[in-house]
Amino acid sequence: MKSIALVTLGLVSLAATVPAVAQTAAAPTGIRAEMLAQLDDAAGKLQQLAEAIPQDKLAWRPGTGVRSVGEVLMHVTGANFYIPTFAGVKAPADAPQGENVTDRAQAIQQMRRSFDHVRSMMRNMSDADLDKPTTMFGQQTTYRGVALLTVTHAHEHLGQLIAYARSNGVTPPWSRSGGM
Repeated sequence: MKSIALVTLGLVSLAATVPAVAQTAAAPTGIRAEMLAQLDDAAGKLQQLAEAIPQDKLAWRPGTGVRSVGEVLMHVTGANFYIPTFAGVKAPADAPQGENVTDRAQAIQQMRRSFDHVRSMMRNMSDADLDKPTTMFGQQTTYRGVALLTVTHAHEHLGQLIAYARSNGVTPPWSRSGGM
């Protein structure tokens, strides 16, 4: 009888915690879900391009004073760690500094890590947090503005990297398959 009571008590306790766990693990909805979808689109395409562009083209740049392929990858990476600081999200202590990279695999790994950092920011932010005020680059904005800048910045440099790839005879992988 005692063991039945303990099992019942355990099940009741477990049942009481399930709703709280489910709420915490729930996927973002609304604007956060839309921003995450756009972020995932840019992140996936940037990774595909980085993998498609040959290692020996990492130092290629369209002109003097313009970022190289590798510098664009690391610029996006750095921004993904830096921009969320305006929403109170600290970059990891070992986040890469600068845009100098010579190894494509390392650049891709760091870029993936940086996009995970941004995803974490967006998933851990509540809908109410989106309206919190902050100052970014000397301008008043909100945490929503911080998240939106992060997403649009990734898409901006995706476009740049598409042009770089095509200039080097590399067709974006998703274009070859007829996708967007």
